Amino acid sequence: MDKKIRTIYAISAVVLVVIIGGAFYGGMLYGKNQARSAGFAGGNFQTKINRPGANGSSFISGDIISKDDTSITLKMQNNGSKIIFYSDATKINKSATGTSADLSTGTLVSVTGTTNSDGSVTAQSIQIRPAGQNRPGQ
Repeated sequence: MDKKIRTIYAISAVVLVVIIGGAFYGGMLYGKNQARSAGFAGGNFQTKINRPGANGSSFISGDIISKDDTSITLKMQNNGSKIIFYSDATKINKSATGTSADLSTGTLVSVTGTTNSDGSVTAQSIQIRPAGQNRPGQ
């Protein structure tokens, strides 16, 4: 009987180790897939946010370096620039709802919109960010 009980314990231990190992491996795969679907695996967040989305939409952040009645030009973190078009239909947000008069040179903004074929963006919304706030990726 003593040998039979030891065999049962040994088999139970092996089965338990296999089950725990399988659960751990499955959890690792699940977590890895969740990170990929969130867009964080294989690159940094700053790279991801400046790429066009699935429907051509973009999220862009930079300092306003010039402005006219229908567009602003942003200085990007890579020292490039991006032209952003806006209209009366574009939402311009800050702590309170803003207007195009709030878009002044030196203001840090984040833009969501559609990327045009020439690389410019037509804004759907512009978020005025508080002075001194870190830019994405910093």
